Amino acid sequence: MSNKNKTNFLVTGGLIAALYATATYLAAAIGLAYGGVQFRISEALTILPVFTPAAIPGLIIGCFLGNIGSPFGMADVLLGTIATALAAICAYYARKITFKGLPLLSMLFPVVFNAVIVGSEIAWFLPEGISAVGFLISAAEVALGELVVCYGLGIPLFYLLKKSRFALFQ
Repeated sequence: MSNKNKTNFLVTGGLIAALYATATYLAAAIGLAYGGVQFRISEALTILPVFTPAAIPGLIIGCFLGNIGSPFGMADVLLGTIATALAAICAYYARKITFKGLPLLSMLFPVVFNAVIVGSEIAWFLPEGISAVGFLISAAEVALGELVVCYGLGIPLFYLLKKSRFALFQ
């Protein structure tokens, strides 16, 4: 990797991290970033590994920084970041699996990993304690928010970036 490519990778990853963290805090300001049904605008960015591997560390660092503000504390910083890391890596490796040119599978990984991992985390903090029903409800709520954002915002973002051939993704 040339110095120009290394610089491009670092700049791209840094921009993605900053965008993710900022969007998470903006969603938190209106009560949408943490908790059961969450509509993190930042999760639309989980489509970015389809365009560049630099999105993987960018999303991981952005999620880590964004989760520092979580009411679930270090549990969310650690577990939410792990969910994002797994989703970003899987999205990158599944990027060539498309349906009519759309990487639907790559967009599904954040939904699945966050539902299971963050759903478990939220269920752990329920007042009645963790239970199978509590987990299933928490996982379904997280999955619902992820589906809305990853597909509802992620698909338009995908087409916008694909059409524009954004310079950092070259």
